[in-house]
Amino acid sequence: MRAKIGAGCPQNTVFVGRRPTGEIYTAELKEKYPDRDWILTRILWLSGCEVGFNRLGKVDTMRRYIYIHSTPDSVPMGIPASHGCILMRGPDIIEMFDRVPVGTTVNIT
Repeated sequence: MRAKIGAGCPQNTVFVGRRPTGEIYTAELKEKYPDRDWILTRILWLSGCEVGFNRLGKVDTMRRYIYIHSTPDSVPMGIPASHGCILMRGPDIIEMFDRVPVGTTVNIT
């Protein structure tokens, strides 16, 4: 993992471009912005480890903005439902964020 973003932000903080917008996710906010890719609570920004492939290659993980982050509770877990990110529930991403240091190897299987 290359970077951690959102320390101390409230659960369901909305991020755009890795910056908190000042909004807290609600169903009403979703209705107002139905096409947003909801990146919430915390961001763990991943970096590939295969030089020339997913690191400094054509499918560079970091340059493609691949994160582990939370998502609205209405989004189902365990099925593909993002633009390439790994989705978690808010309390789970907060716990992981607080426990895992930058530089930790993340294996996605």
